[in-house]
Amino acid sequence: MTTYDSAFGYVSAHGAPLVDLLDPQPGEKIIDLGCGTGTFTAEIAERGAEVLGIDAAPEMIAQATALYPGLSFAVGDAHTFTTAMPYDAVASNAALHWMTRDPDAVIAQVHAALRPGGRFVGELGGAGNCAELIVAMQTAWRVFGLGEPDLPWYFPSPAEYATRLEDGGFTVRLLEHADRPTRMVEGPDGAADWVRVYARSALADVPPEMVEPLLERVNELAAPALRRESGWVADYVRLRFAAVRKPDGTAPMPEGPPLNGSAP
Repeated sequence: MTTYDSAFGYVSAHGAPLVDLLDPQPGEKIIDLGCGTGTFTAEIAERGAEVLGIDAAPEMIAQATALYPGLSFAVGDAHTFTTAMPYDAVASNAALHWMTRDPDAVIAQVHAALRPGGRFVGELGGAGNCAELIVAMQTAWRVFGLGEPDLPWYFPSPAEYATRLEDGGFTVRLLEHADRPTRMVEGPDGAADWVRVYARSALADVPPEMVEPLLERVNELAAPALRRESGWVADYVRLRFAAVRKPDGTAPMPEGPPLNGSAP
């Protein structure tokens, strides 16, 4: 957890413009979906909204609760969560690309959680995100005679995600797809550190004695594109969107126990 927040804090830092796009109003009820350790949740709350942070990882929710004891957090899977009341908005920062099992199910649950006219605002990795990092991983895995690495992300194109939103009962108001090269501020081992934090599942089946030389090769392969004199840069591509639940939406509320906003 310490490594996630200190070495890669830019995941949270880039949430600030998203708060402006969300434009939370005092008294609004808003869900932060995939809230992690609660940094973005707190930024929303500072605008006067009533916020519920939801994350599938109990350890993330435990840390968020400890850091922000005055806010509400709950463990919940974005594919299946339900709410006891309609919300004015659902926001998600740097989390939707981890929800790979069924992106349409996530959109359906968000739709069900919102009142008609409610807002769905988010930012996730878009098509082309981490392309150099991924190629370096895939090449290194082949060099060491390993199968294709397990890549735990979903990076949609703008057209694909806009279609999913529209088919899910939303009207897309804004959608941006842009390069955002980002310094790896405190990852001294560059691409290797990035893999350790963000692609741990890809290392799960690698023999322990092979991990370090494998990651050294990842660094060698990624360095020409991503290592600068000032340090390592991640080749991020971001997809940012704002959508509104259509007023005539009739999707039924999914069954299941509601999240009441209390900390676990």
